[in-house]
Amino acid sequence: MSPRPHGRKGQPVVSGTPPTPGEPIKVLVVDDHAFFRRGLVSVLAEEPGLDVVGEAADGDQAVAHAADLLPDVVLLDVRMPRSSGITACAGIKDAVPSAKIVMLTISDEEADLFEALKAGATGYLLKELAIDELPEAVRAVYGGQSFINPSMATKLIGEFAALARKDTARPSQVPVPRLTDRECEVLRHVARGRNNRDIAHRLVISENTVKNHVRNILEKLQMHSRMEAAVYAVREKLLDVE
Repeated sequence: MSPRPHGRKGQPVVSGTPPTPGEPIKVLVVDDHAFFRRGLVSVLAEEPGLDVVGEAADGDQAVAHAADLLPDVVLLDVRMPRSSGITACAGIKDAVPSAKIVMLTISDEEADLFEALKAGATGYLLKELAIDELPEAVRAVYGGQSFINPSMATKLIGEFAALARKDTARPSQVPVPRLTDRECEVLRHVARGRNNRDIAHRLVISENTVKNHVRNILEKLQMHSRMEAAVYAVREKLLDVE
């Protein structure tokens, strides 16, 4: 694949604490296609504030390198030999819980998307994105945002609706954390792929207030990303999605 593919821009959908000024963001690049991987490395290496600390060609190498290098952000191919990117994602989160993981894929298979989110991925991008948009994605996820292609966000919303229609009559074995009315309201907008600025405008509150609500939601639900929290909330009938 060409190291300079073109396509639609990913959509940032969560806000959090911004990076500390002056500290470079350490990035680990993982892809079994050497040509594509080197293209990513060359673009990121030219970006101020980004430091490519290593490369890996398969899932096993990715986990080992992450444990040694302690990257802030990992760009991780979904489909690789030896162990898949999704398996590696879970391994990296175990080894380096603070690492933010962005999955890269040529496919928009929704099953891969859901498995990646469950494994702890913070972003999910098609390799069609313009290569010069990648630094923006790295900075976004490092700053506490999720970054996802608009087409994949649409698939997530469809999944939320399907979950809401399912009969989940079985009793829950674990008490469901209680969200406030405002937190549920924020989560409804999150489930529709809206960013913090849009949510703040719709609810007539500040963007910082939205960020605080999102942080509280993730802490209460013990989730890695707001997409994961939204899926969980619909499953447990904490909110309805049309």
